[in-house]
Amino acid sequence: MKIAVYCSAKDSVHERYKQMAARLGTWIGEHGHTLVYGGATGGLMTSVSNAAKAAGATVVGVVPPRIVAARRLADNCDELVNADNMADRKAKMREIADCFICLPGSYGTLDEMMDVIASGTVGEHKKPLYVYDYQGFYADLKRQIRRMKAEAFIPAEESYTPVFVEHFQELTEVLEKYQEALDWKAKCSKN
Repeated sequence: MKIAVYCSAKDSVHERYKQMAARLGTWIGEHGHTLVYGGATGGLMTSVSNAAKAAGATVVGVVPPRIVAARRLADNCDELVNADNMADRKAKMREIADCFICLPGSYGTLDEMMDVIASGTVGEHKKPLYVYDYQGFYADLKRQIRRMKAEAFIPAEESYTPVFVEHFQELTEVLEKYQEALDWKAKCSKN
């Protein structure tokens, strides 16, 4: 399964976030999955990609020219996909991945998360988005979503809904269930 991971590229974040990202990268590699990410160095991006690579994952970096110009291109990618700009990077990651995970991050991570949600809402894809609410990082976002629903900005019956998970085991369980669903779909399409 090709898993896109959106996360912080800031080196200044607390070490616990980097360790959490590395744990996910290790799990991705140990379970034979492919990591799809932004192909840049720094912060959680380095942690998840280095750990995935060390655990045997194929690592796909989707890279716009600004990353290359800033000399932040990661050297651990098995495959590089060139993107024209940040918008194209998001589109290509959506196209390549089978599912998406948002780890803690900043504006870029939120932008990627909202892009996946908005494109899923209008029917451009049906791929799940798992938001890892590590140590309550996304608690305020969940509160805002509840408010938007209460005030009818988000319909009561959503056509696409992100899945928030609070614990690593919960995250890996939903990923394993989704892999089973993909396997079943592939098996049925062969028959």
